[in-house]
Amino acid sequence: LFLAMSASGRASFSQGIIDEKLAANEFKSWRLKHPKSAVAVAAIQALTKVIQKSKAQTMMELQKDLKAAVSGLKAMDKSSITLAAGCDLFSRYVTRTSLDIHDFKTCKERLISRGKVFAKASLDARLSIVKFGDRFIQDGSTILIHGRSRVVLQLLAHAHAKRKKFSVVISEGRPKNSGYTMAAELKHVGIYCKMVLDSAVAAVMDEVDMVLIGAEAVVENGGVINEVGTYQMAMVASALRKPVYVAAESYKFSRIFPLNQKDVPKDDLIETSKLALDTLPIDVPLDSPTSDYTPPKYITLLFTDLGILTPSAISDELIKLYY
Repeated sequence: LFLAMSASGRASFSQGIIDEKLAANEFKSWRLKHPKSAVAVAAIQALTKVIQKSKAQTMMELQKDLKAAVSGLKAMDKSSITLAAGCDLFSRYVTRTSLDIHDFKTCKERLISRGKVFAKASLDARLSIVKFGDRFIQDGSTILIHGRSRVVLQLLAHAHAKRKKFSVVISEGRPKNSGYTMAAELKHVGIYCKMVLDSAVAAVMDEVDMVLIGAEAVVENGGVINEVGTYQMAMVASALRKPVYVAAESYKFSRIFPLNQKDVPKDDLIETSKLALDTLPIDVPLDSPTSDYTPPKYITLLFTDLGILTPSAISDELIKLYY
């Protein structure tokens, strides 16, 4: 009996490793084929593939396979809240489906089918956000954005295609310098823009009519985690009575509740060439966070694929998504 249990344990452990590798390979493959796709969408695609190829005979075994795959995906980027949120949301859906459908074969087929639908809906999320956010971009307006956001880019490109006349002010987005990439992308679609230093946000705030930002995650109280510098931009905008709009997909809604900046996941993978370390004395430490938390009181509205939401409505939407 002991030997049988040991063999079963080894088989389970081996299958877990296979599921982790399969999920990781599928995730990387999807990202290579669809570079503009969000990491959460790639994660959902990878987990659906794990369910398709799983040799599990019971729901419990399938959930073990899925748990191993989720662990493998999260380990690829421990600081990515979007990746974790996408995995958790899909895992929760699997649990709910298993409670509703007791026949394993039928349940597995439903999961694969819904996984594909879920992934497609995630891909279409930005199109919905564009439709909701378009009405807030008026002719003659000046829009301040921070760093780079795919959904913000798509929203601005859509408004430009409708021949709306507006200009964009972009902050650098250090330490990743993502604002430079965003400026090139905006110029490519024909949108007039200018770059400002991150430290000059307050100096130019009088010139702008609104702030439009993306989000790495929308947290339970309606606040957002985004590229570092978002918090100070939102505070300045609030002080000068400028509206702050957030464009974010619902798969970025996360059941976390940061109390302060220390609760924001850290990312230490910043190239030293982007931080100008050659001018810093060796004995002077450098603190260079890549993300910060913006409390809901500084956010006017959120443009999401679920509709236009106030920060206070996010907790209700999370309950609908997870429960």
